[in-house]
Amino acid sequence: MKRALINIDYTNDFVADHGALTCGKPGQMIEKDLVQLTKHFIENGDYTVFAVDCHEGNDPFHPESTLYPPHNIAGTDGRELYGELYEVYETASGMDNVHYLDKTRYSAFAGTDLELRLRERGIEEVHLVGVCTDICVLHTAVDAYNKGFRIVIHQNAVASFSNEGHQWALGHFKNSMNAEIR
Repeated sequence: MKRALINIDYTNDFVADHGALTCGKPGQMIEKDLVQLTKHFIENGDYTVFAVDCHEGNDPFHPESTLYPPHNIAGTDGRELYGELYEVYETASGMDNVHYLDKTRYSAFAGTDLELRLRERGIEEVHLVGVCTDICVLHTAVDAYNKGFRIVIHQNAVASFSNEGHQWALGHFKNSMNAEIR
């Protein structure tokens, strides 16, 4: 079965101590596992997507503008991939199996060509890593489920703002979407 890794929102704004909307230590603690998985998928030739939140500054029409402080603004340091993942992407960018995807909603599928790219490659299984477990990872998983993809969540490579939300989402993936939790 062909598979893809979708690496979701692992950016400075969501992970670094100084990030505009950071989950902080929980996000930082998954870096080693997330980077190791990403390298493995890239080196194995599996399709690897960096699905990264992208916002315009002072956009009053975006639904998140009333929920959260400005974050992942195009052209800012906050939108850059966090830590070692930045170097992994820089080394792999330009490879046929690596794709950087701008997204403007929680789900990596909403308003993007992700489904088309996965279908073109015959991918049936998506592996999800990144932040936040109960927001962007969750919404991407729901869309993947509704589109008929098999879902694998790497629990040591996802994190959120709260342990309660994180644990709830892990249970929801397994019990409502039949996702494999590794």
